Order: sequence, then structure tokens, then C-alpha cells
Amino acid sequence: MKLIPDIHPEVAEALALGLPVVALESTIISHGMPYPQNVQTALEVEEQVREAGAIPATIGIMGGKLKIGLTPEEIEEFGKSDDVVKVSRRDLATVVARKLNGATTVATTMILAEMAGIRVFATGGIGGVHRGASESFDISADLQELGKTNVAVVCAGAKSILDIGLTLEYLETMGVPVLGYKTEDFPAFYTRTSGYRVDAKLESPEDAADILRTKWALGLTGGVVIANPIPEAFAMDEDLINDAIETALEEAAANHIRGKESTPFLLAKVKALTEGQSLESNIALVLNNAKLAAEIAKALGPVNEL
Repeated sequence: MKLIPDIHPEVAEALALGLPVVALESTIISHGMPYPQNVQTALEVEEQVREAGAIPATIGIMGGKLKIGLTPEEIEEFGKSDDVVKVSRRDLATVVARKLNGATTVATTMILAEMAGIRVFATGGIGGVHRGASESFDISADLQELGKTNVAVVCAGAKSILDIGLTLEYLETMGVPVLGYKTEDFPAFYTRTSGYRVDAKLESPEDAADILRTKWALGLTGGVVIANPIPEAFAMDEDLINDAIETALEEAAANHIRGKESTPFLLAKVKALTEGQSLESNIALVLNNAKLAAEIAKALGPVNEL
């Protein structure tokens, strides 16, 4: 018997009426930021989606239930709890079967968003190929999910703790279009440029929606990366952030931190090394992505017409 997600009434009504809905992940709440900034940011991101004319659907797992649209009280619980499992594709069945609480990564948010009929998802940055992956084989499940799940991911590029060149090569192999919103340079999360080019430059939300509509009409399964550079006022100095990342990577290696624990550790270390500046930038870019995702969802129109 196929599991049916628990869709929040507001989200269910919006989907039934063909109104724009934007999926939001929950790892940013439980593993991406400290309390109370995590809860405040999650609620601000939802409000940003509403202000831009769409309905937010923060996705998570509570007591084994697939939740499409968390309430403010549930977001608070996610933010305060220290026993929320970080859930990627491989973890999903175990967490649901054991009736645990789980925070969805990019990969799992895409899976549950598609299950609910949501085609646009806003996040901070996608996972990718980690530096040193030739030895560790540490490659995020986000990349394969983008190759097979029909959800557009609006992000500020890939986290700059990753090997961005290899991440883009992997996406190309998986047939995933990487589109830059008003940019030809792939953004690197904390900075607006990485030195790597996107596949095509988008001029407007309508331009993005046209490409998404056409891709899926052609029967080309899989997602699309819509890379939206961090607002210039919040972009970090490239040397400062790169030095912090190098220090964090060295400490992670010395402490044998790998796999799903790697990204939360590195982000926390970078925050400490930049005296909180990276957290401020992180919040700004997520809000910026939420706004664009809502605009694209509006331009895309009802999912049942795609």
C-alpha cells in the first residue's frame, strides 16, 4: 500500500485550486542554523513566499508521517529538538517505519514535493561533490535526485565547501540543466560568482517557467537547478570565506568527520570563523531564493496542466 502524505489543509486547497505552491526543506531548521535563528528564518522564509504571491509548504517527517506543510508549532518543535534525524533518500523508509522525526534534505524534499504535486522548491544551496571525493567518494544524493525527480530547485548555487567544478560535471552527466538567474556565472552560495558558467542565463521568472514547462512536456524527467546569486549587499569577501572553508575542511579531516555530518560541521565552523557573517549571508540568500521561487511558481501555473 502506497503511503499518502499528510498535506496541510491550506496547501491541499492551493494545489486543488491550481494556486502556486513552493516547497521548503526542514534541514535548515534542524541542522542548518542554531536556535532561535533557525525557527525565525523558517517563518520569515514562509512569509517571503506569501508576500511574493505563493503558498509555502515546509516539508518534514513527524512521528513517521510525511508532512507537506508544517505548522508554526511544528517548526518550533523541529528547531528546539535535538533528536531530529537528517533524512536523505536512503534514510526515508527507516525513519518513516520507525515513526521518527526527520528533517528533509534537498533530495528528500524533492521526493515528497513531487509526491504532493509541487514542482518548485526553494533552498539555500544544493549538495554536491565534496572536495577530495576522488578518495572519499563523498557525493551528495541531491545530484542523483535532480536527475530523476521533476522538481525545480531554486538555490544560491552549490555550497562553497564543495568542489563546484566536479559538481557541475556530475549534473551535466545526469542531464540536469543548470540555469543562472540573470547571471552567466554559477554562484557559490556565499559569493555571487564561482568562475564556472551556467548552461543558460534566465531573464525573468516567466523565462524559467517556459523552460520548465518545455522540459517536462518533452518527457525529459528530472529537475532543474535555478541558480540565484546571493544579493550583492550580503555577498561575502571571497578570500575571507575561502580561508574559513579551508580551515574548516582541515579540522573536519583531522576529526574524521564524513558523510551526512560533514555539511553541518563545516557550516558551523565557517560561521564561527567569520564571526557570524556567514549566517547572516545564509539567511539573506534563502529569503532571496524563496521570493524567486514564488515568482516562478506563479508563472508556471497549475501542475495538472504541465
